Amino acid sequence: MTTCNNEKNVKKEGSSSNMIASTTTQAPIDTSNWPLLLKNYSQLNVRTGHYTPLPFGCSPLARPLDEYLRYGILNLDKPVNPSSHEVVSWIKKIMGCEKTGHSGTLDPKVSGCLLVCLNRATRLVKAQQTAGKEYVCIVRFHAQAGAGNSSEPLTRAKVQFALDQLTGAVFQRPPVISAVKRQLRIRTIYESKICHFDQKRNICTFTVSCEAGTYIRTLCVHLGLLLGVGAHMAELRRIRSGVLSENKYLVHMHDVLDAMHTYNSLKQESYLRSIVAPLELILCNYPRIVVKDSAVNALCYGAKLMIPGVLRFENGIEVGKELVMMTTKGEAIALGIAQMTTAVISGVDHGCVAILKRVIMERDTYKQRWGHGPRAQDKKALIADGKLDAKGKPNEKTPRSWILASGRYSYLPAMCGEEDLVAAVTTTNTNTTTGSCEEPTTDDSTNQMVKRKIEESTGEATAEEPAKKKKKKEKKDK
Repeated sequence: MTTCNNEKNVKKEGSSSNMIASTTTQAPIDTSNWPLLLKNYSQLNVRTGHYTPLPFGCSPLARPLDEYLRYGILNLDKPVNPSSHEVVSWIKKIMGCEKTGHSGTLDPKVSGCLLVCLNRATRLVKAQQTAGKEYVCIVRFHAQAGAGNSSEPLTRAKVQFALDQLTGAVFQRPPVISAVKRQLRIRTIYESKICHFDQKRNICTFTVSCEAGTYIRTLCVHLGLLLGVGAHMAELRRIRSGVLSENKYLVHMHDVLDAMHTYNSLKQESYLRSIVAPLELILCNYPRIVVKDSAVNALCYGAKLMIPGVLRFENGIEVGKELVMMTTKGEAIALGIAQMTTAVISGVDHGCVAILKRVIMERDTYKQRWGHGPRAQDKKALIADGKLDAKGKPNEKTPRSWILASGRYSYLPAMCGEEDLVAAVTTTNTNTTTGSCEEPTTDDSTNQMVKRKIEESTGEATAEEPAKKKKKKEKKDK
């Protein structure tokens, strides 16, 4: 009985409409777990979906090992005592790299996160040197509890209050032993927070988030001056550099040495790939623009990014801000400076979206695609038939429709009066070839316009001279 009732219901629904509506809807693809620059790809604004995928490039995590190391970075845990330059030179020798660089110098007695860029990734060193840093510091106060200008003991609340006073833009002069010139400068301290305070030993441990180039040693001296007891930095460790922290992707020097030994002796890539990360990892905080595959090589040669080359773009793009241009496979192409906002990109059909700041991808990774369009193919065919010269310029055999860019060879929308113009050209050509004495159907002004356009396209200059120039020449001859 139940089956009969269901069939009756289906018939009733079918009587009202010829089809039964589906009750199941396909869920959208979850892109929240996609790696690196492809994360939340479905949330990007869609400019167009019309493009031709090219069989070049691959996902950053699936690159061959030589390409993987060419675009690789290391989040190195720098040991105490060697300088940053020494550590980078050791890695260059161990891994056999052509170039290595680091973003942000650490003093010899300081440990922590040091971003080391390999080979092609060294192009991002300057961009990462200005990224924000975070440190954990141990400061030792000189006076005992209860000493100083006040009889009250030094407490955690007093130290936190002094740290709050040193938040924001502060004046700093680098210490005597430093890697930069000793001149007064301004640095921004975003936040300082006490982790541990030992009143008996006069030691305080605190974390500080600050701008690149801030000297924590100077900050500790200023902290002691504010409290009236004097202080100096006992120990320092960097726990974050840009988007990289010590909680993830951190490797040690012995990991690099062991991974290279494993690869050279056993030809196993897994250990080496686990310690080296793609450079796209440090670009995840930039606004993204997805570029068509056919426009990638032009960007690698220094071209501007125009509207026709944009596939998807992110919210929050502002004029003058940095952004990253990426392929549909998640590869970083270049860093650029936006020339349009998000609202403008979605509403215009031409113009420059961004100019290049730093090209990352190697040239000819994506083969060039210019010269494959319909007009370029027609031009090659005309050159092969001898109707254009070797450089593509018109000759006596060139079709008039090519010169006028009309008919089959038109690459622009049809203009008003274009059919009359082509008809005038064909009638004048037929009259001259047949030798008939019939007058053309068009007037003299149209014929002159056609003649002038043909001469301009072929590059031939008119032999007629203005009347004033003729008179001047005749006077000179006399």
